[in-house]
Amino acid sequence: MAHLGASAPADLGALSGLAPELATAFVSLASDVALVIDEQGTVTHAAAAPGPAPAGAAGLAQATHWVGRPWADTVTPDTRPKIEQLLAEARHPGVARQREVNHACAHGGDPIPVRYAALRLGASGPLLAVGRDLRPAAELQQRFGEAQREMTRDHWRQQQLQSRQRLLAQVAADAVLVVQRPTLRAIAANATARHWWGEPGQTLPPPLHPLLARAAMDEQAAQARVQLPHGPQGAELLTLDVSVMPLPQADPPHPAPLLLRARRAEAGPDPAPETDAVLITDAAGRLLMADAALLAWVGADAEAPLLGRPVTQLLGDPHRQLAALLHDVRRLGMASQPAATLGPPGAPWQVAMSASLLAEGEPPPVALVLHRLDTPPVPLPPLDLVALLQCMARRVGQLPLDALLREASDATERHAIETALAAADGRHDEAAQQLGIEAASLRQRMQRLGLLLPPDTA
Repeated sequence: MAHLGASAPADLGALSGLAPELATAFVSLASDVALVIDEQGTVTHAAAAPGPAPAGAAGLAQATHWVGRPWADTVTPDTRPKIEQLLAEARHPGVARQREVNHACAHGGDPIPVRYAALRLGASGPLLAVGRDLRPAAELQQRFGEAQREMTRDHWRQQQLQSRQRLLAQVAADAVLVVQRPTLRAIAANATARHWWGEPGQTLPPPLHPLLARAAMDEQAAQARVQLPHGPQGAELLTLDVSVMPLPQADPPHPAPLLLRARRAEAGPDPAPETDAVLITDAAGRLLMADAALLAWVGADAEAPLLGRPVTQLLGDPHRQLAALLHDVRRLGMASQPAATLGPPGAPWQVAMSASLLAEGEPPPVALVLHRLDTPPVPLPPLDLVALLQCMARRVGQLPLDALLREASDATERHAIETALAAADGRHDEAAQQLGIEAASLRQRMQRLGLLLPPDTA
């Protein structure tokens, strides 16, 4: 028997005749269900708190149907021993230790978990069992657990996003060279490679030779971490993670060149490359990864909806310059286009493009780096809204009403956007705020209406 406190419990026999009233009082004050149990373990009175059950589940109102039944018969078989323990502990005046049981649902629903404490009213008086419905606490705990899991998922999504952005920034800063065999001289190099080792035509540093020879001998990609001299008189050592891969055989009589990509093992002081956007595509030119700058260019809020789309469609390629660049990079290992036109009709971007193969994957993916050129935009002539509306009014009877309304709507929208941009000196964020829309929505509307997108000075 377990009692509360060290001293003997008070004799509550005088209250035995008031057991039903006490049960009702307990329910109204601080519990969900209260039962009066006789010496044989039978329920003689039951009181349940009013109110809906959690999440639409069965409530404890069915407790009134337990009157006349053994208390142990109202619970599931696996928790019946706990009822028997409660009854055994409360055979003498005192309070039995709390136990959790599951009441069987009358209509075959989920069991109802209840925590009971039992009190004997006098030596031969009835047992008063007071219970608390555990479902609200369980539901709250479940919601808390789901919130924690969602926070964990958000954290890992953010970590993954940051990792992808760091990877893209590293890809943009990599040194990339096309190396001729067997002379091991660079025949093409990007800006970072020229900054480290000078212009193409020179023999590469000797620490790179074993890695180049291994890739040439095995005809497959090889990777290693090497230290190379750098700076005046080679006073500085560059610790680089280097990958080398053979390129496709372009001229059968001669050995295919090698593509070398080098990346600092640790962050260094080299200046950041002139890039505005970086993305990675698969061998077919479908988007695998994009940085935040590219998402802003195309007016997207997230990367996921863009994945798998051809980048020529995503970026717009009216003169097929991007398609030609992707074709050349798959053949040559690296390619560049100093000036190209991308973007939708009426809103072109002047960009410099460079692309190179990555060693990870078969066939290897392509890293594409874009730099927005500072060419002055050619402004569109201002819209005379009144004249346009008058012209459309004269076309009543020539076009269906829906078509006229669409023209009027587009003209009004364009006029409002141009007015807001003029008032904001071309700053997209400020113009969007004046119009009461998001900046991304403003860019999408401008693209749809064929407005030129000037460089955002916000």
